[in-house]
Amino acid sequence: MGQICYTTNMHDSWKPFLQEEFNKPYFKELAAFLHDAYEKQTIYPPKAQVFSAFTTPLLDIKVVIIGQDPYHGPRQAHGLSFSVAPGVAVPPSLQNIFKEIEDDIGTKRPSSGFLKRWADQGVFLLNNTLTVQAGQAGSHRGKGWEEFTAKMIETLNKERKNLVFLLWGRDARSKKTMIDESKHLILESAHPSPFSANHGFFGNKHFSKTNTYLKQHGIKEIEW
Repeated sequence: MGQICYTTNMHDSWKPFLQEEFNKPYFKELAAFLHDAYEKQTIYPPKAQVFSAFTTPLLDIKVVIIGQDPYHGPRQAHGLSFSVAPGVAVPPSLQNIFKEIEDDIGTKRPSSGFLKRWADQGVFLLNNTLTVQAGQAGSHRGKGWEEFTAKMIETLNKERKNLVFLLWGRDARSKKTMIDESKHLILESAHPSPFSANHGFFGNKHFSKTNTYLKQHGIKEIEW
């Protein structure tokens, strides 16, 4: 698993926190599971992209968006939640995110679902589980990733202030108890999936609310 951990260009600011987790028994069990899974099955994202979210420096993060698990179709997942690799069709959940952005702040829907442009501005795009077996949504749940993700949220909560946490759907909202609302802004709604977007995601105005909060705290707004 060490190979999986370090074949990405994660930023140095994250390494002490990640290394602490990598040394824990639960993560060693997860690493053994992943080593076997990558050998025998098709797993997404590719090994070198599992920790892509951590290329955003810890001190540059402004907004945290927690996804579920990676897309399980070919060439889609590349380690950033909701994002797809360049040239890949925009999935339905991301189409709904773009629709809400357009309705909320008027930004036209882009043709590309590659969200590195957000990550480069300080949007931390973290999935609840960081890997998945091809064609099997949720297949790596309960293997240890949830504990890892929770620790990363706790780290952000402790080390930073004035972050905006966008919690969409049940998995993301379960992390609310780890966040100090006196230090950060929490915005919650339904998930942007076609199954739930009409039940509270559309019209949540999270993108304008995020930028209003950032501006109030002297932080450069996100160009969504």
